[in-house]
Amino acid sequence: MLKSVNLRDYMLKNPVTVKPTDNVFEAMKKISENKISGLCVIEGDGSLVGVLSEMDCLRAVLAAIYNEHNFGPVSDYMTAENLVIAHPGEDIVDVAEDMLRQNKRRRPVVENGKLIGQITIRQLLKAVAEFRATSAPH
Repeated sequence: MLKSVNLRDYMLKNPVTVKPTDNVFEAMKKISENKISGLCVIEGDGSLVGVLSEMDCLRAVLAAIYNEHNFGPVSDYMTAENLVIAHPGEDIVDVAEDMLRQNKRRRPVVENGKLIGQITIRQLLKAVAEFRATSAPH
């Protein structure tokens, strides 16, 4: 069994973020430089307002090509409606099952309306690897 089932123990505590007013091209650079598949979009007070995935960025690139214009703000391409979030006290297995069911690679973790972390497929796999390393016979 994992050392804990509490999501707080496995989430990324400082996920890479952007603001909705940031240029989507700059957001794409952050995704590439940090080797991640998406970003949480937050307001200045830390409240989560959306997520921006690689697919959203690809949509922005194609829109710029087809419409022959520059990239616009993140808010034009981010997903802002029906956001699925996690809470830090949730059971990691339940969150993992739901992420798999919804085919999502990441989930923002929110507490009191503010982004406090993110759980990703990579973090879930790391948790399993850590468990196997500590429970393997020596």
